[in-house]
Amino acid sequence: MAFVHAGDGALDYFPCHYGSSRLTFRGPRRDLSGEYLAMLGGTETYGRFVTAPFAALVEEAIGIPVANLGCQNAGPDVYLADRPALEVAGAAHLAVLQLTGVTNMTNRYYTVHPRRNDRFIAATPLLRSIYRDVDFTEIHFTRHLIQALATRGADRFALIAAELKMLWVDRMKAVLQRLPRRAVLLWLADRPPPDKGQDDGLDTRPWLIDRQMIAALRPHAAAVVEHVISRQARDEGVQSMRFSPAEEGAALGLPGAAVHHEVAQALLPVIGRML
Repeated sequence: MAFVHAGDGALDYFPCHYGSSRLTFRGPRRDLSGEYLAMLGGTETYGRFVTAPFAALVEEAIGIPVANLGCQNAGPDVYLADRPALEVAGAAHLAVLQLTGVTNMTNRYYTVHPRRNDRFIAATPLLRSIYRDVDFTEIHFTRHLIQALATRGADRFALIAAELKMLWVDRMKAVLQRLPRRAVLLWLADRPPPDKGQDDGLDTRPWLIDRQMIAALRPHAAAVVEHVISRQARDEGVQSMRFSPAEEGAALGLPGAAVHHEVAQALLPVIGRML
């Protein structure tokens, strides 16, 4: 494995577009005139700070173009608001959909940016009535918002969590309905999916996803790949990543090259059986 150190500077992600989609994806742009695969998800699928994300590694192994449709900090809202992107994914021979957390979605309590789903736009009157002790003008990202709400008591936060979980399942089903019949769900985390009611402490990611929620999606997908990152891959840290000095903090929280190689190896047998 070739390592690219942080001192080498920021990566060029060769940003590109597919069809008439307004979303900017990681390139170089693939030729989709023949058979191809599509991979959808968040920052991990996009492959921020790594030279070869798992989408590119799968492509190299199978010899078929793989369109990396991952969007940084994406929730299902990104794809449901961009019909051309879903049309590209739907025309693929096979699609992989990463299971991202529930927080980056517009809901009854708050709104998010339609393309940068991690951006908190506004609290609704309902949320303001429940959390009169929170100054929402000081909050700009959903991560900060959810942490602020969760630390003010489990009873109030349970209302928010229940809403987000329900909507996440509904919207993920809506995305899956627009994907090809061969759709693979990807769980990528430091531990297996927790049982219901065991993930409300926001200690791990993807936030608030449990096995019951994934089970609700299984009838709409051809397969589910659960990949738990190995300790060896976690211990690699940022040594194989490429970023500018100002980006080091962000890089620390994202998977490096070893993780992407593990994910590719986990996906390849499942994809191979479907090709």
